[in-house]
Amino acid sequence: MAVEFRLPKIAEGVESGDVLEILVAVGDTVEVEQEVIELETDKATIFVPSDVAGVITSINCSTGDTIRVGDVILSVDPVDRGAVPATAPLTESKPVAPLDPVKPAAVPEKPVAVAKQPVEPVEPVTPVAPVSPVQSVAPRPTSNGEGSDDHTQIAAGPAIRRFAREVGVDLRSIKGTGEHGRIVREDVLKVVRGGGSRTASGTNDDATSGQSDGHGPVRIEKMPKIRQTIARKMHESWTTCPRVTNFDDADVTALEEIRQNSKQEYAAGGIKLTTMPFIVKAVAMALKSHPVINASVDLEQGQIIYKEYINVGIAIDTDRGLVVPALRNANKLGIPDVARQLGIMADNVRSGNFSIEDLRGGTFTISNLGAIGGTYSTPIINTPETAILLVGRSRKLPVVVGDQVKIRLMMPLSLSYDHRLIDGGAAARFLNEVIGYLEAPSRLLLAL
Repeated sequence: MAVEFRLPKIAEGVESGDVLEILVAVGDTVEVEQEVIELETDKATIFVPSDVAGVITSINCSTGDTIRVGDVILSVDPVDRGAVPATAPLTESKPVAPLDPVKPAAVPEKPVAVAKQPVEPVEPVTPVAPVSPVQSVAPRPTSNGEGSDDHTQIAAGPAIRRFAREVGVDLRSIKGTGEHGRIVREDVLKVVRGGGSRTASGTNDDATSGQSDGHGPVRIEKMPKIRQTIARKMHESWTTCPRVTNFDDADVTALEEIRQNSKQEYAAGGIKLTTMPFIVKAVAMALKSHPVINASVDLEQGQIIYKEYINVGIAIDTDRGLVVPALRNANKLGIPDVARQLGIMADNVRSGNFSIEDLRGGTFTISNLGAIGGTYSTPIINTPETAILLVGRSRKLPVVVGDQVKIRLMMPLSLSYDHRLIDGGAAARFLNEVIGYLEAPSRLLLAL
């Protein structure tokens, strides 16, 4: 009797996900904890492992389907049913011999042959086949007959598979340049830039081409779940949170000098020292002095919720959209620890190696537009937080210092805040303190 494997509870508050990729096929042998599908939830992409072992008899979902917790993903014929365990010696399989009723009739001159040779029949060995490791990795024909669709035959990690799928590139057509022929990101980008081999449709697998909107040809794609989530959050923020934005500049000339003098020492320890750790630390220290900026509003209960912890969300730009993991207890970390954790967070997010819990619990968000370009903007608040700081690209400007005009490195800052809770004066004082820390970086190095 087949055993059903259902989508388990993924995380608190997550009830469904979109199937990005199915990693197994009917006839494969699956082990407990073996990953069987790749699933995209609100912001995290995860691989779902099976909790049963055996031969897959049916798969109950397809790529692109939205499945909910409790839905059947696949059915499995358990290994201990209908098959002899691979580790069991054949001499212990005596009940198997009588399964061939035709054998005595086929050789009447030796009717006792089967009874005398219970360990040598040919047909009874066939039930062992489903647990053969060769069968589980044998190439399977694809629906278009173009060779193997077995993902174990493609040397590429989950992040590369996802990236290739999103840009419409067929990994089977790429020769990897990484170690042992592994496909790396640059291999996929070469295909994209050169207009090389893509998927059979020539576009994203989730796209529908050949349509028109009455003015010309269009291509329709299913909106990724992460983009749907971002859209909902932005609409919620825009419609519920009256936003005001303050603009200012910080003179980071001294900070940049410290960073330049220290970055090689950090690099020797495997840490890339950018300006972001200083910004995070400056914000975290200022939040300690301005608790209203670290609070949230509950209008239904008529309450202000002051957070006595400081978790700074860092907006990270990825191929799939903006992801905001939270750096926890940022006020208690020194610059080296902040720099190290920021590097780990960025790597994990861009490779898809993070959980939904990593995205929760933020009290304030920083978005670094300067890494891409641009100066000022009006960032949307990541509700239920009540403020967000956007950092623009630093540039050299003539600045009056005392009675002289000097060239200084100026960092543009844009602070958006929820005017239901935060008044202009409170926002200005908070931003002034952040600027004060950035302009006197030695205070950050000594801060506790």
